[in-house]
Amino acid sequence: MDIPRIFNITESAHRVHNPFTPEKFATLGMALRMKKGARILDLGSGSGEMLCTWAREHGVIGTGVDMSRLFSEQARLRAKELGVADQVTFVHADAAGYVVDEKVDVAACVGATWIGGGVAGTIELLARSLRTGGIILVGEPYWRQRPSTEEVAKGCLATSISDFLMLPELLASFGRLGYDVVEMVLADQEGWDRYEAAKWLTMRRWLEANPHDELAAEVRAQLTSEPVRYATYTREYLGWGVFALMPR
Repeated sequence: MDIPRIFNITESAHRVHNPFTPEKFATLGMALRMKKGARILDLGSGSGEMLCTWAREHGVIGTGVDMSRLFSEQARLRAKELGVADQVTFVHADAAGYVVDEKVDVAACVGATWIGGGVAGTIELLARSLRTGGIILVGEPYWRQRPSTEEVAKGCLATSISDFLMLPELLASFGRLGYDVVEMVLADQEGWDRYEAAKWLTMRRWLEANPHDELAAEVRAQLTSEPVRYATYTREYLGWGVFALMPR
């Protein structure tokens, strides 16, 4: 079980697999006012940066679940590096349908809502692990400006304009699901640059080391096209944020 290999290649040097910077995760951690010993579940935890840094800074206890074997191992190494391996556990597993027996204070899916078939399904999944009075965290894209054509949406790697909402519409949708939005932290263009542009050097170095790999042509095509595609579409049209929700 693993994610498609292309992502393990292009994001192998990433600590954060979304447009958040470490500073944004620090802001979010402070905004949530977590107490020492708070329990966190992170579905789609990637390389574990959020859980590991919050364990160090706030004394939380957490479990991360991710389908990438590489990212899960990187998360365990990061926990050791930060001295929090006794506070956080990383599970290599499919996060879809993952529910914990002991309810948590924070149930998060920061940028992987496909595990629940979309935002609504992911919130429903997270709620099954949440204690009364706890907080759900959802990381999700939104349109900074609505694309004028479906071609523009596809340039942002969406399948259609309807894939994402404008920010006010996204916030309103949480209310229709029966949740209060109690905090939000939004990515900025610097965060997008660090997420997207960092892939390009990784791809170049990988190509130099693996010129005859079966994915070499695909990686070469991405490295050739991605800088212009990203600057033309994603950087201008797509926003991203983490939204803190509490059931009404």
